Amino acid sequence: MRFTDRVVWITGASSGIGEALARAFAREGARLILSSRRPAELERVRLSCAHPEHHRVLPLDLCRPADFPAAIEHVLDTCGRVDILVNNGGVSQRGLAAETTAAVERALMEVNYFGAVGLAKTVLPHMLARRTGHIVVVSSVMGYLGTPGRSTYAAAKHALHGYFDSLRAEVWRENIKVTLACPGYVKTAVSANALDLHGGRHAVTDPTHERGIAPEKCARAIIRAVARGREEATFGMGGPEIFAIYLKRWLPWLVSRVVRRMRVADNKKTGG
Repeated sequence: MRFTDRVVWITGASSGIGEALARAFAREGARLILSSRRPAELERVRLSCAHPEHHRVLPLDLCRPADFPAAIEHVLDTCGRVDILVNNGGVSQRGLAAETTAAVERALMEVNYFGAVGLAKTVLPHMLARRTGHIVVVSSVMGYLGTPGRSTYAAAKHALHGYFDSLRAEVWRENIKVTLACPGYVKTAVSANALDLHGGRHAVTDPTHERGIAPEKCARAIIRAVARGREEATFGMGGPEIFAIYLKRWLPWLVSRVVRRMRVADNKKTGG
């Protein structure tokens, strides 16, 4: 097993990719810290993992950075260390840029960007002191390009890439690795749970996500990238959302033309 006795802290662990990652890491022998805002769901996930007695539940709200220092102290007191931090928690968006409220935009950045950065900075001194560690950031294809209805979500993912690419360049001499995992469409509730332009729940699973890869397949790809120490990994159905990443680099004008034609169903429920 590739992660025997490694302490892995996963945010957004109560559902979707985070839940699948918890089970996958547990099968690989890891000891887990499972965080999200839903303690009952975290407990359900813990009990579903191999060797549940080895794992702990730690409720955490990524919008409350003042709680992060106490959280890391609790982890260190109970587990002794953090070998791998998986910044997976986040929320998507469905709303036109011109009509999305500033409050919703700030909320999206708070969870998707500042939450991930703040928790990483809280864990980082511990990793620097030990001169070892691995920070994993679950980003998205939206970290490479933007599409209608997801302007602030795409902005947050772009920002994660800039920040953690820079961090990687700063800490590699201390034997600390940084991996950006960038899935395409995954069959989770991410679109149903997305914020609409007023901050309500989108409440619709988009067809693209219905056709997406299983979260278990996504988790296997992420774990493979972490085990290999990869700096970045993209994966998905192998469809246009992954192909667009490479087109964006070499033929940006073509991607722009395609994206312009993507339709937004209405002001509340946008596709993609």
